[in-house]
Amino acid sequence: MNRFFEVLEEKVALPMSKISEQRHLRALRDGVVSAIPFIIVGSFFLIIAFPPVPETWGIHQWAAEHISEILIPYRMTFWIMSLYICFGIGYNLAKSYDLDPLTGGQLSVAAFLLSIMPVQFDEGLMLPMESLGSVGIFPCMILAIFAVEVLRFCKEKNVMFKMPEQVPSSVAHSFEAVIPAAIVIAVIGTINVVFKINLEQVIQVLFSPLVKAGDTFLGVLVPVLLVTFLWLFGIHGDSIVGSVARPIWLQYFTENAEKVANHQTPTHIAPETFFQWFIWIGGSGATLGLIICAIIFGRAKYTKSISRACLIPSIFNINEPVIFGFPIMLNPLFFIPFVLSPVIMTIVTWFAFKLEFIHLMYVQPPWTLPAPIGAFLATGGDWRAIVLVIINILISTFIYYPFFKIYDKKQLQLELEEE
Repeated sequence: MNRFFEVLEEKVALPMSKISEQRHLRALRDGVVSAIPFIIVGSFFLIIAFPPVPETWGIHQWAAEHISEILIPYRMTFWIMSLYICFGIGYNLAKSYDLDPLTGGQLSVAAFLLSIMPVQFDEGLMLPMESLGSVGIFPCMILAIFAVEVLRFCKEKNVMFKMPEQVPSSVAHSFEAVIPAAIVIAVIGTINVVFKINLEQVIQVLFSPLVKAGDTFLGVLVPVLLVTFLWLFGIHGDSIVGSVARPIWLQYFTENAEKVANHQTPTHIAPETFFQWFIWIGGSGATLGLIICAIIFGRAKYTKSISRACLIPSIFNINEPVIFGFPIMLNPLFFIPFVLSPVIMTIVTWFAFKLEFIHLMYVQPPWTLPAPIGAFLATGGDWRAIVLVIINILISTFIYYPFFKIYDKKQLQLELEEE
């Protein structure tokens, strides 16, 4: 078994870990993560605009009368989400190259805005707002990388205006960006204006198979398997899988939120909140069930002490103490429950949403909330989400129980031998 783990770690886990630290993927991940504060704050205004209370209540009537004003913060976050992400990607990628990050962010935003095909209105040409929201997530990613690579090329080839050393750095960076900006504007502008190629649509078509696949049963099962597999080797599975999948999850989430804001029914089952509140209860591997087993049924001093220390962090979805303290990492005994618990919970949760037992999610609560509260808020106040979370906790506890009893018995024997 140890040899089996060594082979998996060497041939699979470590290469995947290296891929996740690739410069461009890391910039994409950090750029998307930088927009999370706007997602969290903006989504809560949807709850205020559509309070989960009967229509006869005064707060519901007040919200209906003032919905346009209430949704302004939502529109200034979700409706222009791609702008925040684009700047974050450009900033982080330029920083990784030791270029001026501010210039990288600004050039990225310029490339993204220039790629959007204007629409003719009575008042003249205008940019369609939907292009700045979820529709623009993948285009902004590609164009941010393009803009920063142009900046890097000009820097390496010394194709820049050089200013004397006495000039303040902010001014020097501005002049250094003139030629890269000219190249970015000329290239994107020519594609958009001269050749009438809608880059946004082209990129959306290229990524559409991934977007469609991610919202299927296999699309939620595969990330769960990958995350748990990597954590078994002590590698941060959420970070690695999220580097690739988070832009797709974010598109699902923002599209759900936009539909709710437009009085429509959300359609996506699998935004990141699907995993956050119903699968990773207590953290990756749904380890809150293991802690419950240890607290209720533990007999060994070690398991009792480690479970008490891990309980509070687990309630708030922090389970590194469990993974490295029990330990679960590289522990063959917990291999099966650590993978099986999230898989069974994913199946149950998928069909609960698919059969419309619970409202689809369109609110992004902070990830450190206890799962029942987070699930309740994420679904816009659906009490059935709390029931599903409790069912999933019971499932994980039941699956972990026999494996925990074996581990606890072994620890108890070791303690008796030491005495």
